[in-house]
Amino acid sequence: MKKIVQITSFLTLGFATYLQAQFTQVELFSGFDKTDFTIYSSYNLNEDKSFSINTLAFFQKFKDEENQDFDEAGVQPTLFWNINKHISLGPSLYYNSFSGYSKRFSTKFTLKNSRLLFVVIPTVAHSEKMNNIYAEAFAQLQFNTPINDKISLWLNGQFLTVWDEFEMHSRSFQQLRAGMSFNDHQFGIGLDIDQYGQKPLGKSSFGMYYRNTL
Repeated sequence: MKKIVQITSFLTLGFATYLQAQFTQVELFSGFDKTDFTIYSSYNLNEDKSFSINTLAFFQKFKDEENQDFDEAGVQPTLFWNINKHISLGPSLYYNSFSGYSKRFSTKFTLKNSRLLFVVIPTVAHSEKMNNIYAEAFAQLQFNTPINDKISLWLNGQFLTVWDEFEMHSRSFQQLRAGMSFNDHQFGIGLDIDQYGQKPLGKSSFGMYYRNTL
């Protein structure tokens, strides 16, 4: 029960940030094996946009009882100092239902134009539960091709890898999406591939996704 209360509290923080954010992206993915719900938001703290708070909140639920040990929820608010439009850095506090609390420091590299978004975020973190340091690398790729003023084709990918003490694999995923958007409503097919543990145990799920950027 205590864990459920903690998760609910942090997800509430994520939703609160979402409600007042200047940029928010919401995605629902539902496959044969699992369902994912993700919210990402960014809120500028000053007029020149040199400081911002970015919040990620997610929930992952497997459908088969035998896989429900891999159900996962987390939330991560990050304070970024935006040095320029390409480079940002800053600290964050992350809570994950598997690994508990972590203190983190990240650098974000961004390339963006009207059709392409490419983001890479390397992170160094300390896990309170495990009392160890770990390294993480996250990458996001989005590409779109307009068909007309209202309809575009989209390819999206998100990739994560986590290494305990910089040498032992802990967690990875690859999330692939292909679809189309109509009036800011994006939908299509998706594939999630997850890996867990030092000798990676793989889980995959194929399904449909819906994404909206506010």
